[in-house]
Amino acid sequence: MIIGVPREIKDNEARVGITPAGVKALCEAGHKLLVETRAGEESGFSDDDYQHAGAEIVGDAGYAWGKSAMVVKVKEPVESEYVYFREGLVLFTYLHLAPLLPLTDKLLDAKMISIAYETVRDNRGALPLLTPMSEIAGRMSVQVGANYLERERGGRGILLGGVPGVPPAHVAILGGGIVGANAARIALGLGAKTTLIDVNLNRLRELDDIFNGRLYTLASNSYNLEHVTRESDLVIGAVLIPGATAPKLVTRAMVSQMKKGAVIVDVAIDQGGCIETAHPTSHSAPSYTVDGVVHYCVTNMPGAVPNTSTLALTNATFPYVLRLANHGAREALRQDSGLAEGLNTWLGVLTHRGVAQSQQRTCTPPERVIA
Repeated sequence: MIIGVPREIKDNEARVGITPAGVKALCEAGHKLLVETRAGEESGFSDDDYQHAGAEIVGDAGYAWGKSAMVVKVKEPVESEYVYFREGLVLFTYLHLAPLLPLTDKLLDAKMISIAYETVRDNRGALPLLTPMSEIAGRMSVQVGANYLERERGGRGILLGGVPGVPPAHVAILGGGIVGANAARIALGLGAKTTLIDVNLNRLRELDDIFNGRLYTLASNSYNLEHVTRESDLVIGAVLIPGATAPKLVTRAMVSQMKKGAVIVDVAIDQGGCIETAHPTSHSAPSYTVDGVVHYCVTNMPGAVPNTSTLALTNATFPYVLRLANHGAREALRQDSGLAEGLNTWLGVLTHRGVAQSQQRTCTPPERVIA
């Protein structure tokens, strides 16, 4: 199979879909790799690294897309890449289609086969290709929040961990999944008073045990959300419903009652965000203020640490890339029901229930279209 690895062109996105190590393994398996020049440069991989691994370096993104049977990326295609879409082309990348109606339309109109990292499941029902980026985003959310609490960034001028005689900041984390647990680990490590809210009481018990009672836990309801957001200096949105739009847990009214100079970091923004006042931002213009509250809603947070992120991501994605290359999309999806859950569009048909519900469209189960 010919596999294309284009350079990411989303704002300040520096990750790459396949590393030289992955190229070498794929070439040894008999496949051909077309890597756009400088695709891995900002992740620490030169064109020479890719060439030595066996890839052909191409100077044109259109060539990498046009000559390939499968394109492996990191982030969803942006509008200037829609021209490369064609019938039957396999696209393997993060898509987060729920809030992206125009991209969904383009994928369907072009009859693409699109498989989204964020909805692939393993045999335990977990999300193995979302997990590494969720770990990074969760840890970064506290780092970013601490930065924006500084006065020069518009924050309250609070040191997250405080000092002897001065209390630490109060961090509220909405959601106890991978993002939330990693955010809690960093917040507690920096000495912040940390409260985590989740609807799953069993998960709260697990986290209470993991953190030896140092983490305050609350059951999720509107009363608790209103109270904890009003009292917090940093609120981290970490809610996920795989493939679907995130629920708006924090209303505009709640935001208006927060402390002036408090900070919101909405990690769920890829799926529409769980804060009503949140809207997507980029690394070049990462923040804005509503009612005196600083909002940081960058949709590709891990892109700020591309070396770490690329290695963590490709460690997880490469076995699936190899399987798709060796067997072709239809057979690979037939053999692995978890991979089939990652299928979002198939030759003009929408195949993911969460995306369909969010966009109020008709969904055809993936097992029917690949039969």
